Amino acid sequence: MILKALFDYYQSHKDSLPSPGTELKQIDFIIVIGHDGRFLRFEDMRSSDKKSASEFLVRKSVERTSAPLANFLYDNSVYALAFSCEKNKDVMKPHSNFIKKVKTAKTVMPENNDLKLLESFLDIPYEKRLELMRQDRLWPEIEKCIAHKFPLFSFRIENDSHILAEKEELIRSDQPVEDIGPDRKQRCSVTGELCHIVKTTTATMIPKSKATAKLVSFQVNSGYDSYGKRQGDNAPIGEYAEFAFTTALNNLLRHDSRNKFSTGNRTFVYWASKEDEASHEIERGLFDLLEYDKSSERNDDVESLRKVFASVFSGRIPSTSDDRFYILGLSPNAARIAVTYWADIPLKDFAENILAHFNDFDIADSGHSLKKHNFGIVAVMEAVTPGGKSSDAIPNLSEALAKSIFQRLPYPALLFDACIRRIRAEQKVTAVRAATIKGYLNRKKSNNIKLSTMLDPNNTNQGYICGRLFAVIEKIQKEANGKATLTERYLNSASSTPATVFPSLLNLSVHNAEKLNDGKTVYFDKLKQEIIDKLDASGFPRQLSMNDQGRFFVGYYHQKSNMYSPKVNKSEENNIEIINS
Repeated sequence: MILKALFDYYQSHKDSLPSPGTELKQIDFIIVIGHDGRFLRFEDMRSSDKKSASEFLVRKSVERTSAPLANFLYDNSVYALAFSCEKNKDVMKPHSNFIKKVKTAKTVMPENNDLKLLESFLDIPYEKRLELMRQDRLWPEIEKCIAHKFPLFSFRIENDSHILAEKEELIRSDQPVEDIGPDRKQRCSVTGELCHIVKTTTATMIPKSKATAKLVSFQVNSGYDSYGKRQGDNAPIGEYAEFAFTTALNNLLRHDSRNKFSTGNRTFVYWASKEDEASHEIERGLFDLLEYDKSSERNDDVESLRKVFASVFSGRIPSTSDDRFYILGLSPNAARIAVTYWADIPLKDFAENILAHFNDFDIADSGHSLKKHNFGIVAVMEAVTPGGKSSDAIPNLSEALAKSIFQRLPYPALLFDACIRRIRAEQKVTAVRAATIKGYLNRKKSNNIKLSTMLDPNNTNQGYICGRLFAVIEKIQKEANGKATLTERYLNSASSTPATVFPSLLNLSVHNAEKLNDGKTVYFDKLKQEIIDKLDASGFPRQLSMNDQGRFFVGYYHQKSNMYSPKVNKSEENNIEIINS
C-alpha cells in the first residue's frame, strides 16, 4: 500500500519530477576547469547555514557494494579528487574507476569538448592536481567538510553556466550505467506488470540515518532467501516502479519540502492522492499547522487556517469520496529506514480530524481572551520536553500524538504525564501546556464535563476551583509587591494537596490585600469569595487525583488569563470604584 501510494504520487507529479535514469542531487562544491584543462578554482554551492546545497538534475546514482563504483561526472572526494581525511584509506581504486567512466564516455562521444577538457584535467598527475587544489582559498573549508560528511563534487568549464553532470547530452548518452544482468522479467508487486526486477532499491536517506539507508532493502543470508530467491526476487519490484516510488519519497524528503515535518529522530511525510484544489489546500494547511514558527506573530492566521479544513470538510471546496490523504512516519534504523507510522484516510475525514484537534486544543490567551493558537506536534513536543528540545522527547511519543491528531483518537496518557511533570519542574503553565491538558482530558471517554476554551465560572470541579483561587492569590501578591514569589514555593503542593497549603495562602492574601487601594481590595475579596463558595462543604480537598491536578492547572491558567486581560480587569475594577463612590 505504501509503495503503491508513492508510485501514484510520482505518476501525478512526473511532469515536475526527474525522469527515469535521473535524480536531483545536492552538489556541495564545483571544480572549475579552464579551457586548457587546468584547475582554476573551487566554488562553494552550499547555503549560508551550510545545511544544504544547490540541487542539480544528474544521472541516477549507482548502488555501491564492496567494490568501488563511481557516479557519472559527480561524486564524493574519494572518487572525484582521490582525497580522504581518513588515514590509510585506499583512494586510488575509486578514483581510477571515476576516471575510467569519464574515458568510456569520451569514447562514446569523442567530439564532446566538455569531456575532452575533463579528461585533460584528470590526466594531470594526481600529486600535482592535489597540490594545486590545496592552494585554493576554499580548501580549508572543503577539508573540514570532508572530515564531517561526504560532500559531492562536480565540474564546470570556465564561463559555462551548467555543470557537466547536469548537461542533457551527457546524461542521455548511451554510456551504460550498470550491467543489469540476464533477463529477469517477473511480475512487479507494485504495478502488476511483467518487467525487469531490481536487485536492490535506491537510498532514501532521512535525518540521522546513513547515506545508504533505504525504505525497502533485502538482506542476504538472514532467513529471507526463501526457495533460493535472493534479494529483490523475494518481493519483486520492477525497475520503473522502484524508480517512481524512490523518486517520489526523495522529493517529499527534500530539505525545502512542504510535505514533511520532523520531531526528534522521527520524520513524517504526507501527501494527497489527487492534484486538485481540496488536496492542495489540505497540504498547505497541514504544513502551516505543523511548521508553525512560535517566534513569529502568526497567530492571526489561525482562523484562516481553520477555515481551510472547514471548507474541505463542509464541501465548500469540492472533493470526492475517492480522495485520500496519506501520512508516513519514518525513523533511522541501522542501515535501513523503519516505518513507524502509516495512515490512509479519506480527505474529508482527515479535514474533520484536524478541526477536532483545533477545537480540543483551543485555549484563551493571556491579555487576549479571544486569541487563537496554533499547536502542532513540534510545538507540543517542545512544551513537554526538558529544555524545550523535541529531539529529547520520550521515544514514540511523537508518533502517538500524530496518530491522535490524524485519526482523532484519545491523546496519549504519556503526553499528559510529561506535561504535568514539566509544569511541576518549572512552575510555569504556558498556553500550550494548558491546551495539552485540556485536549487530553476532553478526549477521555470517561470525562463527561468538558473544559472550556476560556474561564468557566460554572465549573464546579474541585481541582479547577482550587486552580482559579491560586491564580487570584498570586495576582494579589503581585499587585501588592510587584512580584509573585509564592508560585515557586506553593504551586506544586497546592495542585496536589490543597488542604495543606490554602489556609496559609488565604491568610497571606489578606495581608497583601491591605497594601492595595480600596477598589482593588473589594474586587479581589469578592472574587475570592465567589470561588470559595463553589468548594464542597468539607472545604479544601485533602488530595487531588492526577486528572484533577490537570484541571487545577487549566483553572489556574484560565483565571490568570482572564485577570491579565487589560479590558476585562480594568472594567471590573472601575465598576467596583463606581459602586464604592
